[in-house]
Amino acid sequence: MDAKGGRVQIGFQAGSNAVPTRDVQILTSGGRKISAHTAVLAAASPVMESILDRAQKRGKPRRVIRILGVPCDAVTAFVRLIHSSGCVSLDEEEEMGRYGLHLLVLSHAYSVGWLKRACEGALALRLTAEGVADVLLLARQCDAPRLYLRCMKLLAKDFAAVKKTEAWQFLQANDPWLELEILQFLQEAELRKKRVGRKLAYQRVYEELGDAMECLQHMYVGKEGSKKNHPCSSSACYRNLQLLIQHLAACPRRKACPRCCRMLQLLRLHSAICDDSTQQACRIPLCSHFKLRMQQQKEDSQQQQKEGKEEDDTWQLLVKKVKVARVMSSFSKRKGQEGVHEQFALCTTTARTSD
Repeated sequence: MDAKGGRVQIGFQAGSNAVPTRDVQILTSGGRKISAHTAVLAAASPVMESILDRAQKRGKPRRVIRILGVPCDAVTAFVRLIHSSGCVSLDEEEEMGRYGLHLLVLSHAYSVGWLKRACEGALALRLTAEGVADVLLLARQCDAPRLYLRCMKLLAKDFAAVKKTEAWQFLQANDPWLELEILQFLQEAELRKKRVGRKLAYQRVYEELGDAMECLQHMYVGKEGSKKNHPCSSSACYRNLQLLIQHLAACPRRKACPRCCRMLQLLRLHSAICDDSTQQACRIPLCSHFKLRMQQQKEDSQQQQKEGKEEDDTWQLLVKKVKVARVMSSFSKRKGQEGVHEQFALCTTTARTSD
């Protein structure tokens, strides 16, 4: 290869019958001329195909494609990658990493789809806080959504370091709309993080309520000989439930006491989850009372006020979530991490049945 502007031969071996001879010249900014095949360029790039067709219609004896404003080595790598037809060697991968920004621009300008996607992946692997602002701007201009999203995620992850770079200061001074997009993305990312945190917190509450139901079930319904040896008997939840039940039995002001109200809500939740068909079968306190009360509420549902109906819907949703949490907890204890798909299917069936 001539590094000072001479001709560079790129393509298939001379004398090959598979493709035509090199009949087109790529002219770079440094005066370098790169010989290439018309058929290969036309097949790889519709933009180059259009340029070559116009040159042929004008009757020009020598076809020339000018690729200016880009380093000569980057153009050479671009033409070599086009002739590789997607089979990239290790040396070409290194060139793709070295001239990634220029190759992304060229592949976008000349509509070489596979090379554009490869450049997006190569640049995404080499992103740093110092250069992410420049790559983000280029990804936006070249319509590279995957690279754009990767840059945004890195910005959200390490925004404090990005703000100190000169590229970020240049972006603030020259592209306020892109700065606004970045700030909006950061705000949405923070909101998503908070939503996920709330969802995980709710899930932990449902799991704790499911454990409380298990402890109640074992405390009153389990066999006499197994009550003390069960794992629930040594848990903090089991001891707290015992204290709440003792307090409920001795408290003189149950309706106004927060601890009594909490215990009554747990007993009501158990009655909604309890699988006993008869009201007298369950030995947990107030289970039959709450079941009878729920039956009366169903019969008088037409007379309920709007606020009461919304409260009932919220309660039914809580019951459904606790049921799903109990099923998931029981399966995780039995099988560990095995049978994840079966657990999900069973939880879905349980949730639909509770409707």
